[in-house]
Amino acid sequence: MKRAGMKIIRAIDALINLLVGLLCVVVLLVSGYSLWDNYRLHQQAQDPTLLIYKPQLVPDGEASSGTLTLEGQVAWLCIDGTYIDFPVMQGQDNFEYLNRDPYGQYRLCGSIFLDHRNTPRLTDGFSMIYGHHMDHYNMFGSLDLFATEVYFDNHRDGWMATQDGVFPLTLFAVAWGEGDDWEIFNPEGKSASDVLPYIRQHAVICRDYVPGSRIVALSTCAGETEMSRLIVFGMLGSEPMTVTE
Repeated sequence: MKRAGMKIIRAIDALINLLVGLLCVVVLLVSGYSLWDNYRLHQQAQDPTLLIYKPQLVPDGEASSGTLTLEGQVAWLCIDGTYIDFPVMQGQDNFEYLNRDPYGQYRLCGSIFLDHRNTPRLTDGFSMIYGHHMDHYNMFGSLDLFATEVYFDNHRDGWMATQDGVFPLTLFAVAWGEGDDWEIFNPEGKSASDVLPYIRQHAVICRDYVPGSRIVALSTCAGETEMSRLIVFGMLGSEPMTVTE
């Protein structure tokens, strides 16, 4: 009787050990997949092949041939000396490029894209550009850096290439907002003067605004809540850049 009991105990013990072993294997597989998936997502967000479409600045503010050659592309955005160096897409709505890359392929990291209510030539007084907040400063994850005054003041200059030429972009403010702040997140028909009061009220960093400049906002999901948004504002020049050789 004792032998039978011992056999049962050993069998149960072996079964438990087997189940624990299988559980460990499952945990390792899930962890491995999670690490691989995060790596894959990081690689997708850091696609170097897009740089072949980046306009090369030449004298007189023009750009090299091949400017804005991606289907759905309306601009190229570059902030000098930063991670922000992307094509800007625009869809029929604000969901088209939310999870699609500039080639039109499904990607969780999506694209940097202009609000569908803005004119594709960025001639509006106020334009809104969106991007996912990705790890490793990918996409608009690097906007976090601009919330520090030292970094902001040392990385204010950039440019945007549109269908009308290459225009200087100068950052002038950083603010926190909420995704349902339609005062700022509905850019349709808004002028720079319409949004300046909001910027000044919500800004954590604010420098002088040059009257008459078009305002371009770069927005990403960041902060303590699902609706929190970090927004960096820039002034887009009205005249094409003069580039020296």
